Amino acid sequence: MYLTPDRHPEGTRPLSPTPWPVIPLGTTLRIVKLAPGGEEVAGYPGVVIDAGAPPPWLALRATWVSREHNLDGLRFVPGDTLHEFFSPRHPFNLFSVFAPDGTLRGWYANVTHPSRLDTTTDPFTLYWHDLYLDVVALPEGAVIVRDEDELDAAGLLSTDPALHAEILAARDELLRRSKAREFPFHEMSR
Repeated sequence: MYLTPDRHPEGTRPLSPTPWPVIPLGTTLRIVKLAPGGEEVAGYPGVVIDAGAPPPWLALRATWVSREHNLDGLRFVPGDTLHEFFSPRHPFNLFSVFAPDGTLRGWYANVTHPSRLDTTTDPFTLYWHDLYLDVVALPEGAVIVRDEDELDAAGLLSTDPALHAEILAARDELLRRSKAREFPFHEMSR
């Protein structure tokens, strides 16, 4: 089950019914993360790359510049390279995290509304709207679901049971893909 354009909360733009335009490799986009409530919480540059993303997915390369984080065994260290995968149709995105020497540290997937691309900005802006749950997968096989407490605290089970069910379905799809090492869990150490 995928989130539909009308599932976006007030204040955010609906999804375009048309697919994203072809964006040449090497093009820089601004990537913006929106919190579950719709407010902007992070913005950073990403460069369009060829990383095995099938249509309608878009792959971007970004550099981790924040402080070091250890999220259930997945380390994000300043200077790490992230391959980030976004889709206008799928209710999740994923970051492959690589150490500077090309070693895959693991994958970090976010349950989200489908990503949106604003082509009226310069550079284009890609928005991804976080929806509480995250999945961490490590190369040796460990898989952890994060932030289930945040989803419970949001109260969606009673206030928006359809959205709650869609979030759980997206989590389940990420767990299935992770176990099978299906896209977007396809990259390995370089």
